[in-house]
Amino acid sequence: AELIEFVDEAVGELEIERGIEPGTTRYMVLIETPRGYANARAIAHASPRIDGITLGQEDFCAAMGMRTESSFLIPYMQQIAVCAREAGGLPIGYPGSIVDFTDLDAFRASAEKARALGFEGGSAIHPRQVDVLNQAFMPTDQELDWSEGVVAAYDKALAEGVGAVTYEGKIIDVPVVERGRHMLAIRDKIQARG
Repeated sequence: AELIEFVDEAVGELEIERGIEPGTTRYMVLIETPRGYANARAIAHASPRIDGITLGQEDFCAAMGMRTESSFLIPYMQQIAVCAREAGGLPIGYPGSIVDFTDLDAFRASAEKARALGFEGGSAIHPRQVDVLNQAFMPTDQELDWSEGVVAAYDKALAEGVGAVTYEGKIIDVPVVERGRHMLAIRDKIQARG
């Protein structure tokens, strides 16, 4: 956390010096060591410039003396996700190795597992991985249909002053609507990047 604070001060000075709007430079933080993992919460809160946090799978596994298998990494990744969300950032990454860029099916499975765990994107080391990541983190058509229906039903009920809202026979409350809005926002972000 102290290193990020030090870098943050330098970046802030450079932005001002170069006429860049303060706060324009954003960070994605990699947690790569046991020490970093133990301090993930403090790191996540170290700067308002932090947009995303990820577990550097290869370095972390090497430091821990463990293999980069998905099942071994999931508990560590979930803790990173909690720290990222609690600090207002995005959890980024997927359980598994980043280095085997030739097995796109395994890469896709890892990215889909990460999405199911609440992660919102990942890094690529080869251009062929970009489309896989966009597809894996894009909500499905069924999820998008549900999201549009939930949001529309809620907004309609709110406009009509109705207190209890249902959609497809289920009660809709604010967290359900926010999940729908979030999926629609993810779709829009991915589509905007083309």
